[in-house]
Order: sequence, then C-alpha cells, then structure tokens
Amino acid sequence: MQSEWFECKVRYDKTLENCLIKKTTETYLVDAISFTEAEKRFIEEMTPLISGEFIVTDIKRARLSDLFVSDDLNDDRWYKARVAYITLDEKSGAEKRTVQTSIVQANDLHRALSRLDECMKGTLGEWVIVSIAETPIIDVFLFKANDDKPVGKDK
Repeated sequence: MQSEWFECKVRYDKTLENCLIKKTTETYLVDAISFTEAEKRFIEEMTPLISGEFIVTDIKRARLSDLFVSDDLNDDRWYKARVAYITLDEKSGAEKRTVQTSIVQANDLHRALSRLDECMKGTLGEWVIVSIAETPIIDVFLFKANDDKPVGKDK
C-alpha cells in the first residue's frame, strides 16, 4: 500500500522565553497510509516534544507529488511549490498543463526556488513554477522502518 501525506495540527500551552504561557497551534506533515495511522504516529512523535497536555485539532490529506528535504541545518522552513508540467496533446496539438504540488525545505524564498530548480533538473519534459509560498509547517515526520532510518521521499 502506498503512503500518503497528512497535515496534522496540534494545540497546546507553549511556554515562551519570557516565561509566559500561550495557547498555540502548530502544523506538521506526517507520512502515513491512513488517517488512523497518521494520528497514531503524530501523537507518538509529539509526546516527547511537548510537556503537558496537547490535543490533535485537525488531520487532513495533503495532496503532494514530491517532498524535497534538505541536509542543510539552516533550511528550517517549508515551502509549497505548484509546478505545471507541459505536454502536447498528440491528437489536437494543444498544450496541456498538469499541475502538481511539492514541498521544499529551505531557509528563504530564494533558496526554495533554487532548490526546486535543482531537484527538478532531471525531469523529462517541460515544466514551469506556477507558485511558491512559505507554509506554516513546523516539521515533517517521515515514515521510519524498523532500523529508524527515514524511508524515501528525500531528493
């Protein structure tokens, strides 16, 4: 069975640097095969990160074609890129665009654009960037096999 991406939101009391407590909602991306697995894995990942109680407020399917993870520790933001693949219809000769969404890890918009360009270099056919924008995603939880190494998705 093929895994999918789920956007999960968590709400909890966050202690700020000035020792004030503020209710906050954060968004994460989870690699799973179902909503049930996504929620289970998300809770497992969040439990050691949050002291105190938290609630999973939302889980929704994220329709992504690619995830481009960076090895650079400075790349601490996630950008959503919509890319249109351009093909020609053989019968009519008309140009056809197929838009797909990818997530790119980078530290700013310029780096996200260059990383997307770099990751798309081996793509056969013509493509154009339709849009790119920063997301509220804090982190991505990749599926881990028994050896605790993330599986797939990196480019």
